[in-house]
Formats: sequence, structure tokens, C-alpha cells
Amino acid sequence: MGRRLVPLTLDNLPDLPKRCRSCVFWELDPVSGQDAVKAGTPELEKEAWISAVLLEWGSCGRVVYVDDVPVGFVLYAPPAYVPRATAFPTSPVSPDAVQLMTGFIIPGYQGQGLGRVLVQTVAKDLLRRGFKAIEAFGDARWKEPACVLPADHLLAVGFKTVRPHPTYPRLRLELRTTLSWKEDVELALDRLLGAVQKEPALRPL
Repeated sequence: MGRRLVPLTLDNLPDLPKRCRSCVFWELDPVSGQDAVKAGTPELEKEAWISAVLLEWGSCGRVVYVDDVPVGFVLYAPPAYVPRATAFPTSPVSPDAVQLMTGFIIPGYQGQGLGRVLVQTVAKDLLRRGFKAIEAFGDARWKEPACVLPADHLLAVGFKTVRPHPTYPRLRLELRTTLSWKEDVELALDRLLGAVQKEPALRPL
């Protein structure tokens, strides 16, 4: 099985799952997002966002391919580039952190270590760029794959709650801890991006 991990660009943006290509949940504030959907322009808005972040900040995502088939991705950016973040009751994201926005591994490729590789690649990228942590808003009532990652899975891979909330806690992963991730945490990372509904809930470490 040959696998490649490449930065997200406008060229490979079409390789994201269709529903993710046209989703601007994180990229626009709630009102602008609704307007884009009504106008039928969410894919154009997504392209514009990716282009702006690439030009101004640099790499903001990774796409993973298995035998040249795109099977998953992860998206991240500083909070200044994520308008939707301000709409969460537990905002803002800390100034020394980058926000893990969303990620997904398509069914059939989950549980193969791809989620772990994606997140570790993001961590290494951000460490090189001088950031101290990754933060994310978790969904404490998560039931199915969506734009907001499940809080239980974030906790299971080493994130710690920095601002509790019954629905959308804000969680933080210190990047230095990623250097010593253990096998059980790596398995949890696979489940985080795979978001397997039938798996038992993972306990926080």
C-alpha cells in the first residue's frame, strides 16, 4: 500500500470529500456562511479562503492518498483566519495556538494509522513554525461525523479541557507532548479522524 501525505493547495482541493469541498462552516461567520449557501457559492468561498491563508500564512491542511486515491484530510489555521470560532461560547482560541478545524478519514481506510500520521504531520509543521499548541472546539454531544470533532476523542488523544462547556468545550494539546505519543494514543488518533460511530467511547488518558 503506497501512501502519500501532501499539503492542501487549490490544485488538490477537489480531492476532498464533496460535502467538505463545499462546506464553509469554519471559513465564514454564520451569517456569511448562510449567504454563501443561498447564493450557491460555497465552493468559491472555500477556494478563496484556502488561497488567502496560503498566501498570508502558509500551509493550512494536509491530504492523504493511498495508491493515489484521496482518502482523508485535516484542516488547521490560526484563529484569526477562522471566523466561525468567535461564534462558539468557549472562544477565543489562545493566541499561541493554531486551531484544528476539522478532519476526516473516509470509511474503508479508518484504523490504518492514517489519522495518526495526519495529526503528527500537522504537529511537526506547527512546531517548526514556532507554535506551542493546537486547540479545538469539541462536540460533547457528538453523534455522527460533522464539522466539529467529538470532544471525547480529542480528550482521548491527549487534549485537555481549557474551557469547559456542556456542548462545545475548548480543548488544547501541547505540541511538546506529541513527541512522546504512545501506541494507544496513536490508535485513538485514528479513531478521532475516522469518527467510527460504533466504537465504544474512548476514556480520557
